[in-house]
Amino acid sequence: MSELSLDEAPSARTPVRVLQSINAPSGPTEYSSQLEFGRAAETTNVYFSWPRALFGRVDVFHAHWPEYWIRNSQPVKAALQKVLFPLMLVRFRLTGVPIVRTLHNLTPHERGGRLEALLLALFDRWTTLSIRLNRATEVPAGRSYVTILHGHYVDRFADLPRPAVTPGRVLYFGHIRPYKGVDTLIDAFRALEGDDHSLRIVGKPKGDELPALIGAAEVADPRIGSRLEFVDDDVMVAEVGASALVVLPYREMHNSGALLVALSLGRPALVPRSPANEALAAETGDGWVLQYDGELTADILRKALTDVANRDPAALPNLDGRGWAVMGERHYRAYLLAGELEQARRRRRRRKGGA
Repeated sequence: MSELSLDEAPSARTPVRVLQSINAPSGPTEYSSQLEFGRAAETTNVYFSWPRALFGRVDVFHAHWPEYWIRNSQPVKAALQKVLFPLMLVRFRLTGVPIVRTLHNLTPHERGGRLEALLLALFDRWTTLSIRLNRATEVPAGRSYVTILHGHYVDRFADLPRPAVTPGRVLYFGHIRPYKGVDTLIDAFRALEGDDHSLRIVGKPKGDELPALIGAAEVADPRIGSRLEFVDDDVMVAEVGASALVVLPYREMHNSGALLVALSLGRPALVPRSPANEALAAETGDGWVLQYDGELTADILRKALTDVANRDPAALPNLDGRGWAVMGERHYRAYLLAGELEQARRRRRRRKGGA
């Protein structure tokens, strides 16, 4: 099915109670916080728990990263969730609760097992409406979808102080996971000559190997420093604000909240070339989303630092149309549209004699 228009949503301003598949907001930059910050007056967001998913009053289920509700580091809980997950889907199917899924990524970043793949395939089959966050996302054939761009964070950071830029400062920030290429960034930076350069790595690593790798790099190269923990927004804004260049060397990059954070704070970012990043580069204007091909190297870092060194410090990227008040209204209309699609599906099944 081709892309649907949100203008096709019902015009009545019906209240909608949405079960978000993520935890309640705990920090302004979390996606759940942005959904709450920008929500339409008619939208009530409630946040995930298994009792709510199985028994609570729900008008719409809005899914983000559904694989996280199948996985658990504790084997007993993981096995239980693999039972509860399909029960939740059956409950929504039988009661006519539409499933709306935001396509944050096309496939899970870490691979799961065969049972997980089967459960996610069922989830995709029963999803009523998908939301893509950029126009470069290729939605599988046969799915109904709309486009709602990832909102910016300009308003959320407006009152937080920002330091002066430190010339030559390179920053990686956000969750530190194997696919995000921090090891490649360290190798490229260590090959970059000059005491006027520095690298900061800020965020919480996953597992034990990454902290050890980063710690060894700090010992070997005094230009490298880190803060390996979740940080409050004032700390994050200070780290991003002090950087000359944000580098996000992900091995897989489709949508990135960290990239939108950097741009919202007026900092240029170096990222791997991809259709989504190409589109964002064209949208934000010259010199904001710098892209590279292949593996990140010292030469690529050096050129990017040279390119941003002489930029106008008062310049800002173009993020028009990404305000969360607009995004909240578009999500509300997507929920109404999903409800209409689900009702139409149920009418068709009744005519055919199905459940």
